[in-house]
Amino acid sequence: MKVYNKLVRDKIPEIIACDNGKTCVTRIMEDDEYLETLNIKMQEELKEYLESGEVEELADLEEVLRAILDVKGVSYEEFEKIRNSKVEKRGAFKKRFFESVNE
Repeated sequence: MKVYNKLVRDKIPEIIACDNGKTCVTRIMEDDEYLETLNIKMQEELKEYLESGEVEELADLEEVLRAILDVKGVSYEEFEKIRNSKVEKRGAFKKRFFESVNE
């Protein structure tokens, strides 16, 4: 019997039970543990994207990002304002500049 101890999407326990007749034991994490687990999940999803290059993995990254914002009490709209402010002050990455500095 395999045992998994990891953060999963909300519908996964239901899907596992329906598809396999298996039982999932779940618990609700406190904010500190949840944030720590989300940070680990973000690293996992980034690794999967870097290995595959698939846009689907970017969707997973965004889902984790939105969960982190939720834990931190920051709405997606507030986050967009922060992002846009940085773009206004420092620019985006659209011009594809690569800088080499000799010091």
